[in-house]
Amino acid sequence: MRIFILLGNPDKEGTLTAEFADLYEKEARAAGHEVRRMNIGDLQFDPLLHKGYKVIQELEPDLKTVQENMTWAEHFVLFYPLWWSGMPALLKGMWDRMCLPGFAFRFYKGPGMMRHMSWEKMLKGRTARVIVTSKSPGWLIRLLFGDYSNEICRAILGFSGYKVALTEIGHAEDLKPAKKASWIRRITALARKGK
Repeated sequence: MRIFILLGNPDKEGTLTAEFADLYEKEARAAGHEVRRMNIGDLQFDPLLHKGYKVIQELEPDLKTVQENMTWAEHFVLFYPLWWSGMPALLKGMWDRMCLPGFAFRFYKGPGMMRHMSWEKMLKGRTARVIVTSKSPGWLIRLLFGDYSNEICRAILGFSGYKVALTEIGHAEDLKPAKKASWIRRITALARKGK
């Protein structure tokens, strides 16, 4: 299987998110999958939409490479830490800049609201796994603040055509050794199966 892994944590060293991304990459390669990997902290791009979508900013080479990798891959795996019930700002900026008509979607022509209610999902037929680490358990975050995964799972990846699975790793800052070992086994299994 062709797998593209993106570490969405700007800090790629010494974090649980990076450790699990490294593990997934190693195990997927060991299982014979074709793997490409990028770290958002290594990418050079302006994460700001200076004029909104009135004027499309030229994409930097690194954003074009992310697009190429997403198009190439059959399975996309995104790792990121939950900060303030959302993704890191740099990761959000990447989606804002990169998920454009012609790459992620294409609206059909039509009158009024109809053109916004039907679109071509340009990345259809692919799967994605979103692995989120957080200080608190996911169910508690949803209870207090709502569904933090909706933006990435449905409004970005789902809108583009991906069939998305979510993996939530709570208590990430103080995982007990037995619980961490359990997560290592689970991520290893996902990587080996290309899920």
